[in-house]
Amino acid sequence: MRDIGALRSILRRIDRRGYKAYEEIRGLYRAGDVLIAVDYVQGDPYAPPSRVRLIVERQRLPLPAVSSRVRRIALEDFLARRARRAIEQLGRRRAGSGRSGLITIDAGGQEVLERTACRIAHDRVELRLSVGLPAAGRTILGDVAEQLLADLLPELARMTLWLDRAALAEAERFLAVVEDAEAIREQLPQHGLVAFVGRGAILPRRSGVSQEPLLEEVVPFEPPASLEVELLTPHSGPVRGMGIPEGVTLIVGGGFHGKSTLLEALARGVYNHIPGDGRERVVTRSDAVVIRAEDGRRVVGVDLSAFIRDLPLGRSTTCFTSDDASGSTSQAANILEALEVGARVLLMDEDTCATNFMIRDHLMRELVPADAEPIVPFIDRVRQLHREAGVSTVLVMGGAGDYLHVADTVIWMRSYRPVDVTLRARELAQRHGEGHFEAPTPWPGVVPRRPLPESIDPRRRERTRVRAYGTEEVAFGYESIDLRHVEQLVDPSQTRAIGLALVYALEQGFIDGYRTLAEVLDLLEAVIDREGLDVLSPFRGHPGDFARPRRYELAAALNRLRTLEVRQVRVGS
Repeated sequence: MRDIGALRSILRRIDRRGYKAYEEIRGLYRAGDVLIAVDYVQGDPYAPPSRVRLIVERQRLPLPAVSSRVRRIALEDFLARRARRAIEQLGRRRAGSGRSGLITIDAGGQEVLERTACRIAHDRVELRLSVGLPAAGRTILGDVAEQLLADLLPELARMTLWLDRAALAEAERFLAVVEDAEAIREQLPQHGLVAFVGRGAILPRRSGVSQEPLLEEVVPFEPPASLEVELLTPHSGPVRGMGIPEGVTLIVGGGFHGKSTLLEALARGVYNHIPGDGRERVVTRSDAVVIRAEDGRRVVGVDLSAFIRDLPLGRSTTCFTSDDASGSTSQAANILEALEVGARVLLMDEDTCATNFMIRDHLMRELVPADAEPIVPFIDRVRQLHREAGVSTVLVMGGAGDYLHVADTVIWMRSYRPVDVTLRARELAQRHGEGHFEAPTPWPGVVPRRPLPESIDPRRRERTRVRAYGTEEVAFGYESIDLRHVEQLVDPSQTRAIGLALVYALEQGFIDGYRTLAEVLDLLEAVIDREGLDVLSPFRGHPGDFARPRRYELAAALNRLRTLEVRQVRVGS
């Protein structure tokens, strides 16, 4: 370790030299109570920025107590956001060529995620930054770099990590909101609920491209009395809101009245939210997965026979593979793949579902006999899924009235206000008859699959190549994994982690051709729980731009890798 004066001396010596000379600054420097670790130096002002850590001994910092994993994740998230605000206050802008002078930290959006941007260990706290080293063309601007690295970065650490009384109170409020949401989530199963929407929640978002809450002409959520429940929280005491029961729940109503808005809030309710988001108390069980049709996706080795029986010309669906799945086969595969890795709540919106997979009305059933139709519609399985497999379903329905026959709960969204119309729906279903919807066979369960390691190759020209593009795509070796329709990916940093998590599972031998996909994910999650997301990074000192994905999105990515091959696990195999 060297003193900050050594860093100043190097920068003055290499001033106006070629950009490659920046490599000399790699190392660890002390600036008072702050350590500056330059872990990686970019080779060009236009290349991905350099990676720098700011490290402070934990005992020097006035931080809230971290007595649980939930509090640690929340405090790390809070500090990363505080660092982002400090960067804005310092007014850092591009100062030279390419990314020169830019400082960024991966602080996230409306959701509170386990991240690597800030790390709280037992003995220290780290902020992980991306820093553009200043240059004019490819000539080093040593004086600008000295101000940036030796002056501004220590000031950034002090502004972020040394909390005054007001900042401590803000941190405690942030942690309280997250802990309350987690407490609600833990209580859902014991109350027979799949989700909770707190009274006063603000569900609509500012726009189709913003997850910030809508503030004008908004209707605060008010639960119907018949579905109102009270849950206990450690910081706010009893809180009241709408509980969505296990079973089959329909969300109905006219267009633009809030049906899909409620479902989207439930989908993102698997994550905790920041104070002021409006959805802080919209909490969904962590095993909930959005299901939709996905024309054109690859499906490999999935037993679809629960929903799609043998196809024409004798083509079996017990080990179905397609490079270009239809809407119905892709939706069936999405359900079975989610259940395979542990999902127990399915969220669906009819607007993104395949109609012929969801329903066949009584006229079509009469016209086309059952033995001529390979698709067992979801309506015939949905109650069976709950009764025999413990899987609940929440569906947005605007036009398929037959689902009233199979619903346990029906919520009518009217001008963004929920009304419990379950009894009325049952009366209508009984009056109109034609309500026998039951699959001809029991629920067969899900056939596990073993991914084959030889089919998964992240290399390109003998080098591992994994790169994320927003939340929509992962470049994986020579392949591209399309994640556009994996709707519960909410942050590009999750996508970055997904690609490297798949590489890690392969390199560590978790994917060995013998373990099932669920077993692979169990091992991977255990490692991340124990060692943190840092373990995935090729930058061992500075893995600063990852956020943790759920197991369901990890599985979704692997299932969409077009080279993937699997082996089914049948009884006796």
